[in-house]
Amino acid sequence: MTVAAEAREAVCDHPFLETALRAGVVNYTAAARFLDVGDEEAVAAALRRYAEAHDHAPPERRASVSMRSGVGPADDGGLLSVGGTAFAADGGDRTAVIAEGDLGAAALSDVLGRLRTAGVDVEAAAAADGTLVVVVGRRDGADAVRAVEAAL
Repeated sequence: MTVAAEAREAVCDHPFLETALRAGVVNYTAAARFLDVGDEEAVAAALRRYAEAHDHAPPERRASVSMRSGVGPADDGGLLSVGGTAFAADGGDRTAVIAEGDLGAAALSDVLGRLRTAGVDVEAAAAADGTLVVVVGRRDGADAVRAVEAAL
C-alpha cells in the first residue's frame, strides 16, 4: 500500500480530521504526526493533496426550525421514536427542536456536532423524510434552537 493510500485510510478512521482537511484548517505536519502511518513529510504531502482534491463547500439547505416545550417519554408515537423509546409533547420536562426541509442524516450529523460544541446535551435525535428532531433539557431549548439554526 502506498503512503498516500495509508494516509487516506487513516483519515477515514478519524472523521474530525477529514472534516478539517476538507475545510482547509489543518496543519498537515501535525496531522501526519497524529496519524503516525509513515514518513511524516510524505504523509503531510499526501494529506495536502487529499485536501486539495476534496474542497469543502457548505451544503445548501432550506429548513424551518421550531421548538416544542413539555416533551417527555411516551408510550407510543409522537415527535420521535428511537430504539423503543418515544418522545411526545405530553407535559414532560424536555424540549424538542424540530427542523423541516431539505434534511437527512448528514444534516443531523452537522446539528449534533454544533450542539456538542455549544455544550448542549442531547437526549435523543433522529432524522427522516425531511424532518430532524433533537430532544434536549428544557433549559437548553433556546441554545439548542440557535445551534440548530446555525448548523443548517
